[in-house]
Amino acid sequence: MALSGLDIYRLLPKTNCRECGFATCLVFAMQLAKKAVSIDKCPSLSKESRAALEASAQPPIKLVTLGIGEAKFEAGNESVMFRHEEKFHRPCGIGFIIEDSLSNVLIKDKIIKINKLKFERIGQKLEVNLVAIKQKESAKRFTEVVKLVADNTSLALVLMSDDLTGLKQALDITANRKPLIYHATKENLPQIAELAKDYNAALVATGEDLDAVSGLTVELNNLGISELILETGDKPIAEKIWDLTQMRRLALKKNNRSLGYPSLVVINQADPFEEAQEAASYIAKYAGIVLIKGVEPFEILPLVTLRQNIYSDPQKPLQIEPKLYPIGQVNDKSPVLVTTNFSLTYYTVLGEVEASKIPSYIVSVDTEGMSVLTAWAAEKFTPHKITESINKLGVKDAVKHKRLIIPGYVAVISGELEDESGFEIIVGPKEAAGIPSFLKNLPINT
Repeated sequence: MALSGLDIYRLLPKTNCRECGFATCLVFAMQLAKKAVSIDKCPSLSKESRAALEASAQPPIKLVTLGIGEAKFEAGNESVMFRHEEKFHRPCGIGFIIEDSLSNVLIKDKIIKINKLKFERIGQKLEVNLVAIKQKESAKRFTEVVKLVADNTSLALVLMSDDLTGLKQALDITANRKPLIYHATKENLPQIAELAKDYNAALVATGEDLDAVSGLTVELNNLGISELILETGDKPIAEKIWDLTQMRRLALKKNNRSLGYPSLVVINQADPFEEAQEAASYIAKYAGIVLIKGVEPFEILPLVTLRQNIYSDPQKPLQIEPKLYPIGQVNDKSPVLVTTNFSLTYYTVLGEVEASKIPSYIVSVDTEGMSVLTAWAAEKFTPHKITESINKLGVKDAVKHKRLIIPGYVAVISGELEDESGFEIIVGPKEAAGIPSFLKNLPINT
């Protein structure tokens, strides 16, 4: 738990020696509390005080890294229970379970589908994160499938096996990929901890309840294992959400270091719709990783969309660059539509303009990421701001005509905008869905 400036001051030598660069130890303590300076600046700090300060500086939920390169996945370092308090930092990882009982042909087909699960929504790329290989057959077959998967995807890997021999062989193949080992239990703890330590791999700690998990993490920490992911086994949704919530709360509010790790949930649902619903529940309630079997886009797109919504910064609206965007094969007679730079507004308008098949320009006015009506109410989408934008973004150079199409919801500004800009103002539809028919019915000489 973070210490206050006064708590930190009590741990300092209080000599006011100024060797840290500050006039007094109290000033230095206040800067430490704000994380504006390092404790290394104090040359007289005792070992005990240094240890206490270093421990307090650690995040309440440890950051765990899996995979390498561009496919690297990170979980942890969360600091709040509710996103409006600040924001959630690291989106829940979505991974897929591949069982070694499948044929190589089916496994390759699954991997191809997983690798293609890439989407774009309101200007952001949405991707999946992990592939888990689950042992159902012999150690030899498990190792073969691990190699097959590793050779065909760059995503982070999870090795799911209770066979220590199979795990060791799989780790020999994948150690350089920073895989996640699934899982340590009270029955196999010493042996699997040794594997995790030897291969410097992260490890899932699985217990039947929070007390059992807490006990496992303490034992694993004592054995030198600190890269941990927590799991409380297969439970009904309500009980699982309770576990996830309590782990988060105890780590953040009670400074329970033994539960201060990301969490993992394995979903066992045959029906893809029920699987998606359950996964969505855990994504919304603090899961660090969710593992499922379904790989079809119709199941995954809603999950990555939900994740995007939850992990966006509520204090910073998603916005695009304010500029003049050509849509299609535009020319100097193409219509010019005006909207805001709020991502959702822009991409909604973009989709409807593309659907109309009428090459057009879209002027994105800088409204600090606000939607049309919100920006108008906040005086960010005014005749002056719009005029300033069309002059700055080169609208007059792009088209020969002098007509602007504005959203129907701000029709009230049309007269003033016409006077200030010198353009003829055409009031467009209120809803973006009306844009295609509206553009198709515009005079050809627009």
